[in-house]
Amino acid sequence: MAATSAGKTYHHGDLRNALVCAAVDLATEGGPERVVLREAARRVGVSPTAAYRHFDGRGELLRTVRAHARRELAAAMERAAAREPGADDPVLAAERRVTALCRGYVGFAVEQPGLYRAAFCVPRPHAVGEPAPERPSGEPEIRAFTLLREALEALATLGTARPGGRPATGAAAWSAVHGLSLLLVDGPLRRLSPQGRSVVVEATLAMVLSGAGVD
Repeated sequence: MAATSAGKTYHHGDLRNALVCAAVDLATEGGPERVVLREAARRVGVSPTAAYRHFDGRGELLRTVRAHARRELAAAMERAAAREPGADDPVLAAERRVTALCRGYVGFAVEQPGLYRAAFCVPRPHAVGEPAPERPSGEPEIRAFTLLREALEALATLGTARPGGRPATGAAAWSAVHGLSLLLVDGPLRRLSPQGRSVVVEATLAMVLSGAGVD
């Protein structure tokens, strides 16, 4: 999705996409709190009334931005895994993929904190007094988690994982990298130097592999 710059108008018939691009820019700059339909409309150069023809309100726009941010997070993880050098040893190759995906996850959070926050925000109901929309039954699982879980399952098939630990391993690993990311973005660890951050990241990744039963 191409981002739109403030003040630029949209191509005829593509207002919805232009509003989404403007909202993504807002989230990138300041997180989900900055995503406001009226501000997106102002940046695109249309009236709020025109914007409301495409979105019921801020909640729907923010859910669209959240979906975009989640795709970007998964893409960052896949790029990190693609850059990882291969290995003749299948176990080593599987371990490297797990750690590369985790590095990509944390790297995205540190480099794109606004989008990272947006990826896990909980949009409010679009109107006061209305219940939050139900999660669609066909909504896919968050791909970032799917990538990590599948990489750990692939490692498990090689016989290196602890028996009986597979069902919860993915969730535990995700909890570790997600918690670390939050600490680096919004918590006390945000004050770490790049070198200090790298040490903490690598220690966490070693813990993820250890938790999967990899010595």
